[in-house]
Amino acid sequence: MNQEDFFKKLTAHAKEYGFVFQSSEIYDGLSAVYDYGQNGVELKNNIRSYWWKAMVQQNENIVGLDSAIFMHPTIWKASGHVDAFNDPLIDNKDSKKRYRADVLVEDHMAKIEDKIAKEVEKAAKRFGESFDEQQFVTTNPRVMEYKAQVEAIRKRFFGSLENNDLDDIKKLIEELGIVCPISGSRNWTEVRQFNLMFSTQMGSTAEGASEIFLRPETAQGIFVNYLNVQKTGRMKIPFGIAQTGKAFRNEIVARQFIFRMREFEQMEMQFFVKPGEELAWFEYWKKQRMKWHLSLGIPAAKYRFHDHDKLAHYANAAADIEFEFPFGFKELEGIHSRTDFDLGAHQKFSGKKLQYFDPELNENYVPFVVETSIGLDRMFLAVLSHAYNEEKLEDGSERVVLKLPAVLAPYKVAVLPLMKKDGLPEKAREIMDMLKQDFMCHYEEKDAIGKRYRRHDAIGTPYCVTVDHQSLDDNTVTIRDRDSMLQERVPIDQLPGIITAKIRKMA
Repeated sequence: MNQEDFFKKLTAHAKEYGFVFQSSEIYDGLSAVYDYGQNGVELKNNIRSYWWKAMVQQNENIVGLDSAIFMHPTIWKASGHVDAFNDPLIDNKDSKKRYRADVLVEDHMAKIEDKIAKEVEKAAKRFGESFDEQQFVTTNPRVMEYKAQVEAIRKRFFGSLENNDLDDIKKLIEELGIVCPISGSRNWTEVRQFNLMFSTQMGSTAEGASEIFLRPETAQGIFVNYLNVQKTGRMKIPFGIAQTGKAFRNEIVARQFIFRMREFEQMEMQFFVKPGEELAWFEYWKKQRMKWHLSLGIPAAKYRFHDHDKLAHYANAAADIEFEFPFGFKELEGIHSRTDFDLGAHQKFSGKKLQYFDPELNENYVPFVVETSIGLDRMFLAVLSHAYNEEKLEDGSERVVLKLPAVLAPYKVAVLPLMKKDGLPEKAREIMDMLKQDFMCHYEEKDAIGKRYRRHDAIGTPYCVTVDHQSLDDNTVTIRDRDSMLQERVPIDQLPGIITAKIRKMA
């Protein structure tokens, strides 16, 4: 199955099994806005909780925050979003469709990189076990030519962005022969900048209303509360403030399911450090964040670091953790050394000192900041895409199974009476009432037991507890493992301990 077909199956599965729905679907939907269904909201909550525990609960010097979506409009002036939060846009005159110029160029580079991957794949088949991929990609003339093309495009494009040379970006698109995906033509308009923030009005009357913005990121809520948290929590440098919450960007090219949306959720932590120590902490958090990703059991080969060629105006170091989605390696999480830009800017615009008194140095200074920022929706998509499997079983039948880490699965246990009679539902309900105190459980008695097993395979439930006639005699049940499909007979009163141990092992 090619990746395009796989992605179509994944998105169809997400809807069919209650993970993700198109928002406002009965009104033909709202572009690039999605709702999380009954299973999706549980998976999303579990990912958020897993991040929060790793970031806040397990770090004594990191605390949480929940700042408002609406903030004073000057905050966005100070942060640079009013003047610099722009995307370069270009229209195709024939299709009347609008595109982000950087996405068009990046997609073109991705096609060249796909050619490299195909060359490697062909060579691997040709040479077999003796194939040395590293040597091949550094010596093969065709691969080296492709790599040189990508590097030349990247260097020119980022240089034009840096200099705000929109004319050269259009020339590059024309020279590369990039066509509109809809019309197939190269009839492009000029490139222009477009601000991504959503604006609205706040006030009791139209005449007295003032323009404010829906936040395009959650970080600024942390920065403007830095002093409140530091003083009330008596926090000592280094320390961090973590936050999860919604952000909003008026993306023109919002696509690839929930990968790029107009309303999305971030999980961010801003770590405040002594000036001069920020790069050491930057490296520390790169390692820690990759360690967190790998703790979920997803292979290391699915991740890679991408160090930024072009740094944002606030950064002196930046790297992305990229994940291999069905449509290629894309940014999943960013780690940035933001210097003292944010606190310094808010200190300047607000007129309030945002300094830290260091008792060891006996001096005040504006802390530097190292940021970790991950998209919760993108993490959801990464986990879902890796978990989705289509398996052919020994008896010739097939099943779709989500091999989710047990700690993230929407339901940990399904309680299933073998039949809807003979006292089995009543016994199953007793077990359900016992287990739901500690685990998210699902009770189901409709259809044959095999069909119920398949439904829970498809939503990723790690364990199914089946209540049969023997259960009434000796207080034992069978517990079925999702991945191996093996079943074992266990005493009912030992179920909580057994399931807890299994979840910890599978986490």
